[in-house]
Amino acid sequence: MKCPIIGINDSGGARIQEGVGALAGYGEIFYRNTIASGVIPQISLILGPCAGGAVYSPALTDFVFVVENISKMFITGPNVIKTVLGEDISMEDLGGARVHAEITGNAHFYAQSELECFDQIKRLVSFIPWNNMERAKSVEAKEPATSLNIDEVVLADPKRPYDVRDVIKCIVDDSDFLEVQELWAANIVIGFGRMGGETVGFVANQPMVLAGVLDCDSSDKAARFIRFCDSFNIPVITLEDMPGYLPGVDQEHAGVIRHGAKVLYAYSEATVPKITVILRKAYGGGYIAMNSRHLGADFMFAWPSAEIAVMGPEGAANIIFRKEIMEAEDQEAMRQEKVKEYIEKFANPYVAASKGFIDSVIEPKETRELLLHALKLSVLKEEYRPAKKTWFTSILIS
Repeated sequence: MKCPIIGINDSGGARIQEGVGALAGYGEIFYRNTIASGVIPQISLILGPCAGGAVYSPALTDFVFVVENISKMFITGPNVIKTVLGEDISMEDLGGARVHAEITGNAHFYAQSELECFDQIKRLVSFIPWNNMERAKSVEAKEPATSLNIDEVVLADPKRPYDVRDVIKCIVDDSDFLEVQELWAANIVIGFGRMGGETVGFVANQPMVLAGVLDCDSSDKAARFIRFCDSFNIPVITLEDMPGYLPGVDQEHAGVIRHGAKVLYAYSEATVPKITVILRKAYGGGYIAMNSRHLGADFMFAWPSAEIAVMGPEGAANIIFRKEIMEAEDQEAMRQEKVKEYIEKFANPYVAASKGFIDSVIEPKETRELLLHALKLSVLKEEYRPAKKTWFTSILIS
C-alpha cells in the first residue's frame, strides 16, 4: 500500500516452547523490515519489554520511540546475566529508555509518558513522506519567529560556543524544528524543519558539545540520517562549524576512521539537493566531510566569519612560521602576528570562494533567503550514477 508502518512492541522474546519455529517467525519479520527499508518509513514504539530477538526488528526500522519507566530493550535479560556472569543489574540500568536515548543511540525519541510519545509520532509523520516515490506534504509557508535574530546567535569570538539549534530556528518556517536523537552524540544536531512549506533535513555541528567535532557516534548519527533523507526525497541542509574529527587514542581504537568514513559515503551517495552553510570553523577532514563541494554539494555558502583551512590558525602558524617565531625576541607577540597573517592569507572564506569551492560569501541575515532560493533551483535535480549490484538500505552496518 506504500504507507508507513508503525510497530508497537511489548514482548518477552521468543517463546522457548516453540523452538526453532519462534526463531523462524522473527526471521520472517526481519526480512520484511529489510525489504521495506528505504521504500516506506518504519517506526517502532517500545511500550514494554523488548527482549532477545524482538529488539532486532526495531533496530532495522527508521525511528525508535521510547518512554521513561516503560520501555526496556536488551538482548540478554538481567536474570541470564546474573546466572552467567554473576552480576546483579536492574532492567532499567541494562536497557531502560534513558539508556537507549542517551548512551546506546538505539532510540531516536524519548518521552516521559505514552501520550507524549504519541504526540511525537504524529509530529514526525507530519514531516516525512508516506513512501519513497512521494515528497513530504507541503504546508503553508511561515516566517521564523521575530524574537530570534540570527546576527546575535553566533558570537564574534570564534572560541565562544553557541547553540546551533538557535541558528536553525532562525531560518526554518515558524522556527519549528523537530530534533532527532537529541540526547545521543549531542555534538551533532539532526532533525527536520520546513522552508517555504517544504520539509528539509538539517545536519549541524553543535559547538556547545565537544566544540562540534565529529567522533564515532556523531558520524554514525549523521550518516544514518542523511541516508534516510536521501531515501525519502528530503533535501539536506548542512550547517558547519567544527574543528575536525576528535583526536585521541580512545577514538582511534574505537574506529573513528571506519565510522567517520560513513559521513563521507552518505553525503557522496545522496542524490537529493544538498546545501551547506559554513558558519565558523571548517578545518581539515571535517571541512571535506560536512558536505563540501568536493562531495557533491549543490550549493556552498559561507558567512564572513568562516575559517576554512587544513588546520586551526594557531597550530598552523606554529608549524609554518616556526623559524620566525623561535628567532623572535618576543616569541608570543610574533606568534600572534603570524596567526593573524595565516588567517588573512589562508583561513578566510574568500580564498575558498576564489577557487570556486564556495558559491558566495553571505551575511547571516541573508541565509534563509538564499537557502530558499537554492532549494527552489534544485527541486527537480536528477543525478545519474553507475548501476550497482548491492541494494543499499537506510541501515548502516558497522
